Amino acid sequence: MITAKAIYEGNLRCSAKHLKSGEIIYTDAPTDNQGKGEAFSPTDLAATSLAVCAMTTMAIAANGRNIEIEEMEAEITKIMAAAPRRIAEIIIELRIKAVITDEQRQLLEDIGRNCPVARSLHPDVKQSLSFRW
Repeated sequence: MITAKAIYEGNLRCSAKHLKSGEIIYTDAPTDNQGKGEAFSPTDLAATSLAVCAMTTMAIAANGRNIEIEEMEAEITKIMAAAPRRIAEIIIELRIKAVITDEQRQLLEDIGRNCPVARSLHPDVKQSLSFRW
């Protein structure tokens, strides 16, 4: 089953439609690579995907263990490298409000660090996740 369809809209902008939900996202080339930077760049999406995947898998694990996560948010920093142009590092600071034990905290952090996106990125991409409880 096809997950999404993407269209080049022109002027270094693309749209992508998630076929099941009908949701549409747009991407622009970043300003440091000939773009307008008016939307996420493809590499911004990759970095953001790591953060939301970590949060989602942690929330799934918490739900299955009757752990209540009251709040969770992430700040994402993407660092690019040149020659070849690629993501060199993704820095994520997760802030989580939950009343949990040290053991539960360690379990959720391990799950977040090993989410499907984390395990799918090339080993050369440095993943720096920090957790603030």
